[in-house]
Formats: sequence, C-alpha cells, structure tokens
Amino acid sequence: MTYRDAGVDIDAGEALVDAIKPLAKSTVRSGTSAGLGGFGALFDPKAAGFKDPILVATTDGVGTKLKVAIESGRHDTVGIDLVAMCVNDLVVQGAEPLFFLDYFATGKLDVAHGKAIIAGIAEGCRQAGCSLIGGETAEMPGMYAKGDYDLAGFSVGAAERSQLLPLESVAPGDVLLGLASSGVHSNGYSLVRRVVERAGIAWDAPAPFDPARSLGDALLAPTRIYVKSCLAAIRAGTIKALAHITGGGLIENVPRVLPDGVVASIDATAWTLPPVFKWLAQQGGIVPHEMARTFNCGIGMVLVAPADKAAEAVRILTEAGETVFTIGTMRARQGDEAQSQVSGTEAWG
Repeated sequence: MTYRDAGVDIDAGEALVDAIKPLAKSTVRSGTSAGLGGFGALFDPKAAGFKDPILVATTDGVGTKLKVAIESGRHDTVGIDLVAMCVNDLVVQGAEPLFFLDYFATGKLDVAHGKAIIAGIAEGCRQAGCSLIGGETAEMPGMYAKGDYDLAGFSVGAAERSQLLPLESVAPGDVLLGLASSGVHSNGYSLVRRVVERAGIAWDAPAPFDPARSLGDALLAPTRIYVKSCLAAIRAGTIKALAHITGGGLIENVPRVLPDGVVASIDATAWTLPPVFKWLAQQGGIVPHEMARTFNCGIGMVLVAPADKAAEAVRILTEAGETVFTIGTMRARQGDEAQSQVSGTEAWG
C-alpha cells in the first residue's frame, strides 16, 4: 500500500506549494528573512523599523462562512476574511501586522481550490501590509466530508512599547467614530445560514437585498481590512482605543477596550443599516437587540478619539478610504450598567 492509497496525495501537496510560492513572494515586506519551504520562517523586527517593539499575536478563523463558500463553489475571497479577522484584531492594540501563517485542512486536496484560497490570503496580506511567511496544508481523509475544508490564521504584529492601545485615558466626553463595514464580514453565519434556509433561496439566485449579485456572492463579500487607515490615525495621536466589531456585535465588543468607569453611548440613527442586515432582521424575525449583539450592523470598527482630535481623526481616516460616522460619545458609568448602550435601533425597522 501507499500513502496515496490511504487518501493522501503528496504530489498534490507539493504542486500546491509550487503554485503558491509566487503568491507568498508578492507579500514580502521589510523584515522578511525567508521564503516558503523551510521548517520555519524568520522575521526581523529591527529591519522592519522598530526600536523597542512589543510583539502582539492573534489567531482566528472564518467560521461557518466557509459553508457558504463551499456550497457556492467560490473560494477566492475567504482567504481575505481569514487575514482580516486576525490583522484587524492586531491593529486595535496599536500594532502593525508583520507576518501571517495559515492552516488549511481538507479531506482531499484540490489544487485549484487550494490555490484560490491561498490567493485570497495573499491579497489580504497585501491589503494589511504583512508578509505571508508560511503555513500548513493538511490532507486528512475521513476527517472532512467531500469538498469540505477548514481555515485558521495566525498573525504577529509589533508596536513600539510606548504606543500600545487602549490608553487608560479613555474618559467621558471622548467621541466614538464608526468605520463602515463591507457587509456581514465573518461573524454570525450560523444564524445567516439559518435565515437563508428559512427563506428557501438558492445561493445562485439573486440576492433579495442586492439583485445585481447572487445571494452567495453578496454574502461572501470579504471582511474589510482596516489596518492602514487605523495605523495612520493612531500614529497621528488621534486615537485612544479601537474595537473590532466581530462576534458579539456592537454590544459585546466595545466594552472590551474600555476602563470600568465609562459607558459607550452609541446612536444607531447616526448611520443607515445596510440592506443585508435589514433583510436578515426581517426574514429571520431578529429583534434589534439581537442584531446589535450578533452582527456589526454596518460598523466594522469603532474608534475612541479625544473630542479635540476627532475632526482630525475623521480627516485622516477619510483620506485613507474609510467611510466614517460619528456614532456617539463616552459618558460616566452609573453603577454596574452595561458599558455599551445602543439607542435608536427602532430606526432599523
């Protein structure tokens, strides 16, 4: 017997490595010391320009959004999601993403699908300014159903010791800024898929909220990567804290970066709920509070800025390509009340 008889094709694995080497090379940045193929990869923070760096590490996945990709037969965007979920978490610490590694596991390796996935990862790395320095492809017969696969990502960034976020000076009167999301991003897809199942709409049918695209394509819109715009605002000294709005939505994520004595008072009328979220709420009978604690609802990143620097932060972020909303303010906390209060959600209909 051979390994191939047991369902593992070493030749396919080597073919995939050869196919993705140019993709990884396209992400090289200062500090990268090795290419793909070795047992480990090196990175030199000093060569990347840091003098007194603190390393920050993250890991994440894409979740059940992968099922949408698999059932739609489109695999070129979930790699961007994978990178985004990691690097957006790095930047909220004030860190610049330096490098990224991926883990791609499947029952039977399809080289074309694998290359499309890694191409998406490379695109995400280019958007974030980090280097794809390695990863692991695992072919595991019997672990995954035919056509299924899973992804995990790992990223390391660095910040100068003096520039780590959040700052302890977050206080009443600070301004809350929201950066527009590109869609559902990569959280809440177990509920999204349940809503789609209830609606009885095929992935290749026109999206009810965006008829110009298929439902699958619309729901696979990749997570926006906020790294370069947020780093520009951070380095200009205009930001005290950031919160990446992932699972838990606006209600659960913002408090993660706040000191005990303040509350984020968010006004949901400050932006328009995007059509995809209106459809999910109406089709699924999802009440506004559940929407706000499950989805980003159109705001993918929340920033806390001092009142006297908020206008400058908006200018920097807008010039970097973001759509920016002033969504609220910080106020003093009363007792043990929840630290993220979202009002005006009745406007979501």
